[in-house]
Amino acid sequence: MANVKIVTDSNSGITQTEAKELGISVIPMPFLIDGKEYFEDINLTQEEFYRHLAADASVSTSQPSVAAVTELWDSLLQEEDAEIVHIPMSSGLSESCHTAQRLAEDYGGRVHVVDNQRISVTQKQSVFDAMALAKVGNSAAEIARILTETKFDSSIYITLTTLKYLKKGGRLTPAAALIGTLFKIKPVLQIQGEKLDAFRKVQTMRQAKTVMIEAIRSDLATRFKAYREAGEMVLQVAHTDNYEEALNFKSELEALFGLPVVFVDPLSLSVSCHIGPGALACTCCRVIK
Repeated sequence: MANVKIVTDSNSGITQTEAKELGISVIPMPFLIDGKEYFEDINLTQEEFYRHLAADASVSTSQPSVAAVTELWDSLLQEEDAEIVHIPMSSGLSESCHTAQRLAEDYGGRVHVVDNQRISVTQKQSVFDAMALAKVGNSAAEIARILTETKFDSSIYITLTTLKYLKKGGRLTPAAALIGTLFKIKPVLQIQGEKLDAFRKVQTMRQAKTVMIEAIRSDLATRFKAYREAGEMVLQVAHTDNYEEALNFKSELEALFGLPVVFVDPLSLSVSCHIGPGALACTCCRVIK
């Protein structure tokens, strides 16, 4: 049986403690906060991160250093028969995937970097899929191929409570942010493939949840109809400092669709710094059998 090591980054939402329990490796994403470097889940907790945001700190994201990636790979490959499946966040949201792909070229086919264009709970699902595929004997190359072929078999919809952080990050003009604030507009965004894009504009959280529910309903009835009928679809919920609302949304989604909500996790801090606290997200995602 192949000796496959699974590596991901903290954008998956998998903590260092969970990684140890699962037998995988998670590279912490670096942040610059008021000029000081932090590492997610190492010296920066979710609670500390939102305190910095509330204090209007200057927050920016970065990608893991070359040394952080290669030193981890080198340690895992000390076993002669070992090979690596590396699952970073979407290449459309960070250069860390492309960097890892370039680095892997020097490893003689022992490191396979998967650009399956996911983040947060859908990226986490890819990690669990990789673990399941490795358990039944698939090689790293086979796992990477399967994850790449199924990369679009998920959808994420996110609603925001504020436009402040989109404006701050340059993803929204000041004028558009002002108009949105005056008219209490709550955007619903989507991640499908590479980008975080606008999906719909509403005025209340209830309306936003309805829009997200209908989007999931449509995806399950069209794009993912065959997978749902085969019992291969699950739901997931994510949030930014909004756990109680996320739990309520989980119950609502399970009652509506009769599908399990397998994860209720905080959104990646790399996404959170652009959308701020109070956000709520739902996904539908294929589980690879």
